[in-house]
Order: sequence, then C-alpha cells, then structure tokens
Amino acid sequence: MAQRRGTTGIGNSEIKSDRLRLPVSCHPGTTVGQYVPFYFCPRSVMLYVISRRNHPNVAYRDGQGPIVHLMANLHEVVVWANANQRLWAFTAINAANRAADFFSDLGRLSEIDWPAVSASQWVSCRDQKMAEFLVHGGFPWELVRGIGVHSEAVGTRAARAIAEASHRPLVKVKPDWYY
Repeated sequence: MAQRRGTTGIGNSEIKSDRLRLPVSCHPGTTVGQYVPFYFCPRSVMLYVISRRNHPNVAYRDGQGPIVHLMANLHEVVVWANANQRLWAFTAINAANRAADFFSDLGRLSEIDWPAVSASQWVSCRDQKMAEFLVHGGFPWELVRGIGVHSEAVGTRAARAIAEASHRPLVKVKPDWYY
C-alpha cells in the first residue's frame, strides 16, 4: 500500500515486504500486505521494538512517544465490511508468521489466546500476543472510535490534527498502553 504524504513509515521493512507475498488462506488471491492490520491489544510487540530505537530493519528512530493507537469496535467493523463487500480476517498469531491460520468467522474468535493478547510479559507467548484483525483494501476513518496517546502533548497534537474533520474520535492519554 502506498504511504500517505506527510506520514512516516514505522514498520519493519523486511516483514512488510514479506507480507506482500503471504497469502490469506480464507480469501484466496489476497495477501496479508493488502490488508490494514490491527492488533487486538495496546503495547504490541512491534511497539516494544519501536521503543528500543535500534532494530536494523526499522528506519524510524523517534521512539514510541509520538505513536498513536487507533481503536475500532471489531463487531462494528465486521458489519461495515460485510455491508460494503470488504474482505476481513483475523489470526490467532502474527499474520506474518507462515504458520498463521486465517479466519473469517467470528465464531472462531475462541482460537485467539486472549490471556496472551493482554499479557504484559509476553516472551513465552510472543506470537499469540500478535494476533491480528485485518481489513482488505483500506479502513474508513469514520470507524475509528478512539485514539490512545502516550502523553498530553501528543494528545494535543492529535486533537489538532483532527480538529477540522467531520469525525473526531475521542483522544485519551493512555500511558499504560506504552512501554
């Protein structure tokens, strides 16, 4: 996917490239890289990597402070996606893991290891913590229900950035969502 003007890429370049080739088995002909990914949790493993500022495949070095969490309601997104013929899927582990199974049935949410997703100590459950929800082809701003930020200063910047938008989700300072 193309990066929007005025944004900064923060992902692992190697993983992002790999995701462009990894198939989403429940939607043949699509790849992980064609989907907008969401973690089911704050304090993701990737945020930890960003907070360390030293990964060789992550060019971004400004740390976690400026990073915002965009929150959405899973069930609301699925209703929207189905009504708009938009594919969606989820995984019980990192979608970039070749062992990942892809599901498009909410009845399979029990496949996710929810204690691992919410774990703050995740060394023994790293892949399970990185379970993902994926929306094909883009994600509408109107479905963002909240914005979690690290500090008041970032919250002020986020509020200013959306001040003229017709949809302005609530911005909340959530330091416990960060490392």
